[in-house]
Amino acid sequence: MESLADAGNGNYHYIDTLNEARKVLDDEMVSTLYVIAKDVKLQIEFNPAVVAEYRLIGYENRMLRREDFANDRVDSGDMGAGHRVTAMYEIALKGSGGERVEPLRYGANDTPSVADAAELAFLRIRYKRPADEQSRLLEWPVAAAAIKYDIASASPSFRFAAAVAGFGQMLRGAAYTGSLGYGEVAQLAATAKGPDYYGYRSEFVKLVGLARGLSEGERRSSRAAVAR
Repeated sequence: MESLADAGNGNYHYIDTLNEARKVLDDEMVSTLYVIAKDVKLQIEFNPAVVAEYRLIGYENRMLRREDFANDRVDSGDMGAGHRVTAMYEIALKGSGGERVEPLRYGANDTPSVADAAELAFLRIRYKRPADEQSRLLEWPVAAAAIKYDIASASPSFRFAAAVAGFGQMLRGAAYTGSLGYGEVAQLAATAKGPDYYGYRSEFVKLVGLARGLSEGERRSSRAAVAR
């Protein structure tokens, strides 16, 4: 379904509950049917004076080469009215001790190209209007002052998105999540539910609890098998 949707600039959904059906066929119907921007591309450049390392979480099948960003002949995703997309990066600030990659012996010059540490990154977005074939460019600097050094001070939406991203990585093997566990994910999401009028975020917390129970059950079964 995903491959077909990508090839035809469409959408796909997995509907397993009445609540999910309402979300897809009612709440999000307008964003599915009415395209307001096509070939939307996002590019972010991190300031090496502030950021030592970064990685994009997810979107492996949407990655573009750097030279394709300004190439209007390269196809990308479409966005409908009211549609929102969240791209998450894990970053290690310079001198923070959170770096994971060993420094290169013969790497490029370490002198930052942007010496001004007031900027964290520079964001570029390209898109085409539905009837256009030439893209438009939007650009914004991201201020380093926007950095929150304690996740508790971040917005509920950010904290909930971080919980979802952590959960997704755990389901894929947890190669980069460190000591993060299902309990921490559930707690982070539960404290960031906000109003949650339709119960979508509460449903996610229940899903994390189910995954935690299955994981602990598998460990108990493994220990019992070893003991026998």
